Amino acid sequence: MSLTGTAAFDIGRVTDGELESGTSILLTGDGDAIDAVFYRLIAPDDDERTVVLATDCDGRTIKRDLDGIDRGLGDQASVLTCAGVSRDDDITAIEDISDLTKAGMEFSTLLAEAQQETDRFRAGINLCSSILAEVDDTRSVYRFLNSNFLTELRRGDGIGVCAIDTSADIGANIDSIIKGLETSFDGRIDVEDAVGATTIEISGLGDVDGTVELRR
Repeated sequence: MSLTGTAAFDIGRVTDGELESGTSILLTGDGDAIDAVFYRLIAPDDDERTVVLATDCDGRTIKRDLDGIDRGLGDQASVLTCAGVSRDDDITAIEDISDLTKAGMEFSTLLAEAQQETDRFRAGINLCSSILAEVDDTRSVYRFLNSNFLTELRRGDGIGVCAIDTSADIGANIDSIIKGLETSFDGRIDVEDAVGATTIEISGLGDVDGTVELRR
């Protein structure tokens, strides 16, 4: 997965350890429980940019949530959203998330622009379950992920996180969809929310595998 001479990506905000460049993570969980983990994984270090495809909130919200992790991180993020309007060079809006051809092109453009500023990036989709609910053919989502999202990770120096809300009504069996998607990703992080803490189960990511309790 890693590129020759490429430093690993620190994920200390979630668990001790690092991920090789090119690593892709399928993040699953019920409702708001996955948000805390998603933002901690994609929050950029000093020499990184973050690019997010947001389906359920606008770009300002994404930037604010990143700033909640550490002040100023929102300034290192570019957002493609279908729940808001274009605000500046860092926030791009699209009208129809079911048009995955356009979404893929716009997302790839933002990633290319991010890599003109710095080689290293973190990419995220929050929430892929909302895309699955909008499209007529779930196979188009598989194609989008493999042709755009995962391909960009292999081409560049970055890691990626694709979040799915397991409580969402997508008009199909979501457990079956997740099982199919797992084969395309390097690893999976499953999130369970409890009073005062969030428990995450990590699998497929080598040395960082295991159960971690994420304190709020």
